[in-house]
Amino acid sequence: MTSSPEQASPQNDRNLELWPIGNCQVSGLIDEKGALVWGCVPRVDGDPVFSALLNGDTEDAGIWRFELEGQTSSTQEYVRNTPHLLTTLTANDGSAVQILDFCPRYERSGRMYRPVAYVRMVRPIAGTPRIRVVLKPTKNYGAQIAETTNGTNHIRYLVGAQAMRLSTDAPIGYVLEGRTFRLEDDTHFFLGPDEPFVGNVQDELRGMEQRSRKYWQRWVRMLAIPLEWQEEVIRCAITLKLCQHEETGAIVAALTTSIPEAAHSERNWDYRYCWIRDSYYTVQALNRLGALDVMEKYLGYLRNIVDGARGGQIQPLYSVMGECELDETTAAYLAGYRGMGPVRRGNAAYKQIQHDCYGQIVLPSAQGFFDTRLLRPADELDFENLEQVGKMAWAMHDQPDAGLWEFRTRQEVHTYSAVMSWAACDRLANVATHLGKADRAKVWRDRANAIAQTIEEKAWKENGKGGHYGASFESDYLDASLLQMVELRFLSPENDRFKQTFAAVEEHLRRGDHMLRYAAEDDFGAPETAFNVCTFWLIEALHLAGRSDEARALFCTMLSHTTKSGLLSEDLDYETGELWGNFPQTYSLVGVINCAGLLSKPWSEVR
Repeated sequence: MTSSPEQASPQNDRNLELWPIGNCQVSGLIDEKGALVWGCVPRVDGDPVFSALLNGDTEDAGIWRFELEGQTSSTQEYVRNTPHLLTTLTANDGSAVQILDFCPRYERSGRMYRPVAYVRMVRPIAGTPRIRVVLKPTKNYGAQIAETTNGTNHIRYLVGAQAMRLSTDAPIGYVLEGRTFRLEDDTHFFLGPDEPFVGNVQDELRGMEQRSRKYWQRWVRMLAIPLEWQEEVIRCAITLKLCQHEETGAIVAALTTSIPEAAHSERNWDYRYCWIRDSYYTVQALNRLGALDVMEKYLGYLRNIVDGARGGQIQPLYSVMGECELDETTAAYLAGYRGMGPVRRGNAAYKQIQHDCYGQIVLPSAQGFFDTRLLRPADELDFENLEQVGKMAWAMHDQPDAGLWEFRTRQEVHTYSAVMSWAACDRLANVATHLGKADRAKVWRDRANAIAQTIEEKAWKENGKGGHYGASFESDYLDASLLQMVELRFLSPENDRFKQTFAAVEEHLRRGDHMLRYAAEDDFGAPETAFNVCTFWLIEALHLAGRSDEARALFCTMLSHTTKSGLLSEDLDYETGELWGNFPQTYSLVGVINCAGLLSKPWSEVR
């Protein structure tokens, strides 16, 4: 956890060694040197007031850092079982400071206090450190540095239509002018709503930190975690919770936008939205964790989507507020990660046709009819609404779509979409039986059987080696999502057709210890990096196929690629091991959680 000597390196040398903080309202990413380089307000899909991660070579825009004079190294670690980050900066004369970063979150006045605010506390821990505070938020997606006004103990930053106020016991003049000063005592910074800070800054912020720390450690204490890989699972669980916008329950695909999937690929997408394709796997992970608070809010978000669906039509993604239109534009003033633009705001994939969405929303929603822990169990009206989604799955199971991977220039009848449509009908049959609706159960079971027959007839491709399922009805290329046919209960691991497909997928898509989504060229050419969730799907399939030793070894390899913060992004260069794609990636978080739950030794082995 030690960085190289620091002299404020250029932004194009940035990497994904980032440490998330947050409170389920706002989030931030701290780099290896303790700089806040990414953070959006007033929520995850808002204006990045801290935009340095995507600023190219614009060194002092969209950043908040503490420069230690003569700095030579830095180390970082989280406060145990929290997203509170400790960064220690050390200088060549032995002087050192420690930075504590967090976003407040705790119960106050009968509700959760989670302000649009960042707290940073800096304390001298050795020698006579001299520091400089560089705080330059941007507005309008990097168009300009925010103007300031100030009072005796605060600075106002005009970030667009609103302002944020820095309340601090540091010398205001030094902060405004960026002057270096000797740090004689603990110094406290609260960047939050533009309103007077009530009380003593030091006492209040220390109290906030203690209450927030207690909240997170108590939340972790209630999780169901496996015997093995406990620290890895806990870190992924905390980060998954940080990806939830608590007000609505939505869980975003990542906290960032436009980190490319590979260098100069222009595969730069805005992932600060809620993808329906994530929902089944996310609820699966939350179930394994026993994180009922996060799961119940997320199921509520999905119910809102179902209620608002026109004729049962579900689109691939929505905003955290459930907005349907997410027009895609580019941020002209941001050069991009390492200068690799474009930086995109919004995502045109919302316009796409993706038929897997119907199964993806039915599968997790079905839990609401069976889980007696829930404060608000699903009822017959919910079933009627969910049936409208199921009708769309039935109608569209053999129709072309853009597929799970959101191809922008072609459509086929994708096998994964058809299997998800089958799963939607299959689970609706289960729910109908549970509700005592035998007639509806028969309707949905018959439809599920009909879809299964269509898949067997049209997705199976004969060849000289026997055959395999194709990624689509029209072609015989392979797709890693075919491995999910077992997880979704469409096939058993012992099924001969699955065994042949598994062998073909490994042969064509596996690159050493990593898995491609597909090898065929797409809208941007041939894929250059492995897709991390597909490697986790491979691990699951190996385990289910009885190759558990291989699965465990591969899982440990994947964990060796995590950042120092214990997390993964979307993609990985299978030759160099470098991480690419948006960060931290929900798909990758749930991959760690789900695989650890499958592979861990039981707790009974320690009793």
